[in-house]
Amino acid sequence: MDGVMSQEEISALLNSSTEGGAVSNEDLLSDKEKDAIGEIANISMGTAATTLFSLVNRKVEISTPVVSFANWSDICEAYEKPCVFIRIGYTVGLDGSNILVLKEHDVKVITDLMMGGDGTNTDGELGELHLSAISEAMNQMMGSAATSMSSMLNKVIDISPPQADLIDLQETIDESVIDEFLAGEFVKIRFRLEIGDLIDSDIMQLYPIPFAKEMCESVTKNMEEDTNATAGNKESAPAPQPEPQAAPQPAQQAAAQQMGQPMMGAPMMGQPMMGQPMMGQPMMGAQDMSQMYAQQPVNVQPAQFQAFTGNVPMGYGPENIDLIMDVPLEVTVELGRTSKSIKEILDFTPGTIIELNRIAGEPIDVLVNGKYVAKGEVVIIEESYGIRITEIIK
Repeated sequence: MDGVMSQEEISALLNSSTEGGAVSNEDLLSDKEKDAIGEIANISMGTAATTLFSLVNRKVEISTPVVSFANWSDICEAYEKPCVFIRIGYTVGLDGSNILVLKEHDVKVITDLMMGGDGTNTDGELGELHLSAISEAMNQMMGSAATSMSSMLNKVIDISPPQADLIDLQETIDESVIDEFLAGEFVKIRFRLEIGDLIDSDIMQLYPIPFAKEMCESVTKNMEEDTNATAGNKESAPAPQPEPQAAPQPAQQAAAQQMGQPMMGAPMMGQPMMGQPMMGQPMMGAQDMSQMYAQQPVNVQPAQFQAFTGNVPMGYGPENIDLIMDVPLEVTVELGRTSKSIKEILDFTPGTIIELNRIAGEPIDVLVNGKYVAKGEVVIIEESYGIRITEIIK
């Protein structure tokens, strides 16, 4: 001992003196448990990154997680601007929740990419549309992450729909608004998120310490069960037995005899078995044996087939189309078409005019069960619309 205390020891001493002998972080979560939490987060967020790639159609990279302890003041120092807190609650398999923290700008870029933009439309305030879109993205991402966790923990895990809130960390936060575990010490997992050349920043995942310990215990228990099962299988596994040789089938024997050829595994009449010499003769090589089989006469005759004639049974008559005359078909009249992005559709309001790809006065299309069959023009019959057929499509 050189008498010099590390920064972690100094921080632990200060915490114990100010909190009246509170338990240190190392006692709450061991280094082994922290490594397990990091591995779980690494696999889960790797799966989530694949899902995010399919949503934004951009290359997504998430770095190896860094696990540490933190409190509310640490989060406020790490994020100066307003950020988005996304709460993920577990309903099956695990009892608890965690929070994913994203920067305001990152949320705007992701939601713009999801709506068909190029990720540069980040002006304006973050609204309900952005929060709804990022909640849906996190629902799919964390849903796939829960599937990965199910494989690791060997049990079914499911989540509730994520809830996103915009929180300004520079203002005084009411404890009733945030999760209860954020008022004390918790586990912070930091990732580096990169989406193409649009995003290169940090995201955080916050876990309550009891919830983190529960996941570690599940992983440890699952690994012990797998180890015991593997050891038990090795002890009880029987020695491998040689595979029995298949006996020749009677049908195969009869066919071989009828064709005048030897059956596999049976000698030809008057010939020795392969690999066994005749009495007083040396063993034949492969070339000699092939020559011997080539001299054996084989009964070959052309195949005979029944000739096809033009005689058709008299029981068949012409098809009767009257049998399907009463089958109902769906007739659709198409005035025109157009395509809009999700952003444009969300901007629809009563009174919005949608321009179609058809010129005024141009014949409209008539479709039967989705098949284009005719053209026509719109007419009015009393108080209803009708179509006058002007052309039949051949």
